[in-house]
Amino acid sequence: QVQLVESGGGLVQTGGSLRLSCAVSGAPTFVSYSVAWFRQRPGKERDFVAQMQWVGGRPYYADSVKGRFTISRSSAKNTVYLQMNSLEPEDTAVYYCAARGTRTVVPVTAPSDYTYFGQGTQVTVSS
Repeated sequence: QVQLVESGGGLVQTGGSLRLSCAVSGAPTFVSYSVAWFRQRPGKERDFVAQMQWVGGRPYYADSVKGRFTISRSSAKNTVYLQMNSLEPEDTAVYYCAARGTRTVVPVTAPSDYTYFGQGTQVTVSS
């Protein structure tokens, strides 16, 4: 059973930075996986943030975070990261790591397209 465990959330001031981590486990290899970050504000739907293939391809970002957030991964640590810079109060949300066991030719941005989700980590940006 694939498991995702996020960490790194917290409280930060406007303009600050945070790096979220997502430890991935439970599969012999993640070479064929796609991974992503989503976020959910109170009373809102879960929104796409960023996505990448575990191997190859180019990362894809939501317009709202392009140029400020960077998704990456460490194969050695089986960990996916989300580096968030120039944070704004509108970035306040619970952030979720997600994974699916197949590669994608085009970006996959709907939560329903992902099989596995972590428990989430809270990010709060104060004004």
